Amino acid sequence: MKRLLLILNPCSGKKRANRALAEIVSIFNRGGYDVTVYTTAARGDATQVAASRCREFDCVVCAGGDGTFNEVVSGVYAAGSDTPIGYIPAGSTNDFASSMHLSRNLLQAARDIVEGEPRTLDLGSFNGRCFSYVASFGAFTRASYATSQSVKNALGHLAYVLGGIKELPSIRSRHVRFLLDHETVLEDDYIFGAISNSTSVAGILTLSPEIVDMNDGVFELLLVRKPQSLMELSDCVLALTTQDYHTPMLTFTSASHLEIDAPADMDWTLDGEQAKGQAHCVAENLHNAVKVIVNPATDPSAAE
Repeated sequence: MKRLLLILNPCSGKKRANRALAEIVSIFNRGGYDVTVYTTAARGDATQVAASRCREFDCVVCAGGDGTFNEVVSGVYAAGSDTPIGYIPAGSTNDFASSMHLSRNLLQAARDIVEGEPRTLDLGSFNGRCFSYVASFGAFTRASYATSQSVKNALGHLAYVLGGIKELPSIRSRHVRFLLDHETVLEDDYIFGAISNSTSVAGILTLSPEIVDMNDGVFELLLVRKPQSLMELSDCVLALTTQDYHTPMLTFTSASHLEIDAPADMDWTLDGEQAKGQAHCVAENLHNAVKVIVNPATDPSAAE
């Protein structure tokens, strides 16, 4: 039998994965896998066990939210391993899973891993720390890490939306300078910025799958300038909701290497987890960094 390491975060989402664990293991057993289950107890556990043990297994599966998936991917990448990674999305928002067209049904997600194939994807590096789909700052980003797990469990995606709304009265712009691919400079006062490799950001903003390729060696960069009037604010909201970024309020471009000068107290979020700000930050696309298992029958981009 093939060997599978299942890394489970028992606190993710509404703890659905805990209740479905026996059925998930059974699906993997019937699919020809001998399963070892590791249950995380603290932040960083998933990274440590993935890094130290991924080479022992034919597949490493994460059952948890995007933060847990980030840890597993970071561990496998740090080990220099090409062990395929499966993802059973059991968190509150699951942005990465949405971009990958992974099933929200935990048992179906497990079956898709058994039936699926590895797809090579890019990762991001932000000051040496991995992220799988987004590094962001400003409006709405704090909601992803400041909302308590109990509230996320109770309200799910709505918790992020409500958290973002609560931020509106306190939103302020920050002066940030970007150097893209060593040649193009963008500098202004921004209320939001996202360096992403995803069609969903913070469970609130979406990017068209027609313009996002998760393995093209570049990030999408979305920047939102500070509105100076209600009209500009309205234009900004309309552009974001319709995904039509042809407005002076927004900058939408792509780059593989970004150097960022920003206030040192401006915190970032990496895949929904807080990252302390620094005066100078570097984000780099790690092309063809990991293999994630997808079912070609459910992921259109994998079937191409």
